[in-house]
Amino acid sequence: MTQPAAPARVWTRYVAIGDSFTEGMSDPDPARPDAYVGWADRLAHHLDAVAEREHLPFGYANLAVRGRKLDDVVGRQLESALTMQPDLVSMVGGGNDLLRPTVDVDALADRLEDAVVTLRRTGADVLLATPTDTRDAGLFKALRGRHAAHAANLFTIAQRHGCHVLNLWGMAALRDWRMWADDRIHLTTEGHRRVALAALTALGHETDLADWTTPLPAASRGRRADELRGHAQWARTHAAPWVQRRLQGRSSGDAVEAKRPSLEHFRDPEGEPPHQSLPHG
Repeated sequence: MTQPAAPARVWTRYVAIGDSFTEGMSDPDPARPDAYVGWADRLAHHLDAVAEREHLPFGYANLAVRGRKLDDVVGRQLESALTMQPDLVSMVGGGNDLLRPTVDVDALADRLEDAVVTLRRTGADVLLATPTDTRDAGLFKALRGRHAAHAANLFTIAQRHGCHVLNLWGMAALRDWRMWADDRIHLTTEGHRRVALAALTALGHETDLADWTTPLPAASRGRRADELRGHAQWARTHAAPWVQRRLQGRSSGDAVEAKRPSLEHFRDPEGEPPHQSLPHG
């Protein structure tokens, strides 16, 4: 006899830690100039709606900052998160470390696992996220081996400690360049929207799978000359400045503070379903 599925948990104190991916870069916030929404904010809106149905309050903080390496995510950010006594933490870090010329992938996993153990001891649930599969990502294809090893390590950590996993590696729709911004590193609004739904699913809540798993309609192939001009423009606008910052020991997030540094009530003051207030791609 099939056992009924366990009811999905309702969380009331969600804290997101990480880098630019969790900050939400390239998903502009229409209400705040020079700020971003992103998948974690969108997930928070969904979780708020779930809590509201159960007549429970909901708080959310996002401590993620662009350019930050894992040391910051499992260091200062984790320490701040713990002071908020969260019952759910999304921890997505290591992406900037993986972009470096050399990296010890297993050492990254050890740091992440230590952080997971710390969080789980408090009773908090943890959401991890794998890297994406870069097999169709041009120059970034060279990162595929690192991404695969890191993903395997993350699944192992999750199995050991009962974490949820946002499986970006398995999201075929993200292999479409139209899901990515001009910098080819950060997701578009539509990409962030889909990842938020994937995260909600990973946390055990029902979603419309076709809404976020179905690839975009096939695009017509552009002219080769246009593709080459696009590659050259990307190299000048995005790749060269990134390399220059690395050579100078700088980061895009050096002067950036967390956009939601404290646990705040996240419900729409008019009582509308919170996720409806977000722009859709």
